[in-house]
Amino acid sequence: MSAAPRLSIGLPVYNGERYLTESLDALLGQTYEDFELILSDNASTDGTADICELYQKQDPRIRFYRHARNMGSSPNHNFVVREARGEFFKWAAADDLYARDLLERCVAALDADPSVVLAHSWTAAIDDDGRVTQAFPYPLHTDSPRAPERFRSMLFGTGENDVGVIRADDQYGVIRADVMRQVGPQGSYYHSDRTIMTKLALYGPFHQERDWLYFRRDHGDRPHRARPTVRGWCTNQDPRRASRLRHPTARLLAEYFWGYISAIHDAPLSAADRRECYGLLARWVGGRAAPVTGRVLRRNLVDAGPPVVITPPDMVLDGIVAGQERMTRDQA
Repeated sequence: MSAAPRLSIGLPVYNGERYLTESLDALLGQTYEDFELILSDNASTDGTADICELYQKQDPRIRFYRHARNMGSSPNHNFVVREARGEFFKWAAADDLYARDLLERCVAALDADPSVVLAHSWTAAIDDDGRVTQAFPYPLHTDSPRAPERFRSMLFGTGENDVGVIRADDQYGVIRADVMRQVGPQGSYYHSDRTIMTKLALYGPFHQERDWLYFRRDHGDRPHRARPTVRGWCTNQDPRRASRLRHPTARLLAEYFWGYISAIHDAPLSAADRRECYGLLARWVGGRAAPVTGRVLRRNLVDAGPPVVITPPDMVLDGIVAGQERMTRDQA
């Protein structure tokens, strides 16, 4: 086997043929080239496997795996982590796009500061045709040197608040692989993607490039829109969650809360920081139980203020994202 690359990119996919080619072109056209790309097809029923096989033949950095059955999104995400050989790890989505220098700038940030555990950039939203519709400066305080402050920001500064949706796509950042493995696999309970990012934030600060280098595609087929209920979300993560007998809704929510408790318990925190985090968690749980109290807590505990949403009419992906010039020619 060849020497391990510094960065492993894991792209779990299910029925992603519509945008997969664009995403692969954007990743393979990065200015930073010392990476492997692990494609994990979760028993797709469309042309996803054919696309993956074609790209694997064209680029030796690609390793392609096809699963015989749909095991769910979370096991597929965990699979690519287990297969990763690099010092750094990044999840990628089959429908999102990336500026050419995203990986280069994220790896440079991790090299510059050993305390940083995750590096990413600001997020811009794109539509089905790759047009930028909104751009979001990063809203959280995950760059704080204090673990309780990062924990507080993750709890009270994500999701929806009184003025709209706060966007923080930390799950698609470049992560130190050893820390990623310490926090454990991603679960399949409700919002397990949030708790695993919170666990990472307790291990060290995040770095955000203050530029729009990550383009998240908002479309009707994304899992959080296609399965809007608690059970639907969890079933997408793991089909076994569909059983109401073995996995009642109370269990799915209890595991979500327990994910934060275990995050505090397992993280390398001082006794004082651990107590402070437990106190913040208690206040957050109280706010979830009483929605009015929750709104007051969010106003009192989030210092960043309302999320700033900018609509940049002049942000065009041609020249920013590899492969988009060809897409523009094809559409002309």
